Amino acid sequence: MFEGNWTCSGCGGAITSLPFEPRSTEGLLCRDCHGKKRAESAAPASDRPRFEGNWACSSCNAAITSLPFEPRDTGNLKCIDCFKRDKAAAG
Repeated sequence: MFEGNWTCSGCGGAITSLPFEPRSTEGLLCRDCHGKKRAESAAPASDRPRFEGNWACSSCNAAITSLPFEPRDTGNLKCIDCFKRDKAAAG
């Protein structure tokens, strides 16, 4: 932690410690303001567009009817179960 005497640009409150050394004092946010800004910028999953279609998982051949992105190539699409399994095996 870096100790200092900075001012939050959101609420004007004092910031005495940061997890990084700031390059400038512009845009510094206290923990509360940072949390509020982050919560505001995160779009709820229900607000994200979904793409409907009739695809098949390339691993297990399960039906895929909705995706959070429009696929450019359907040759490597995976259902959520195969995607999670492959991700866990890789990491």
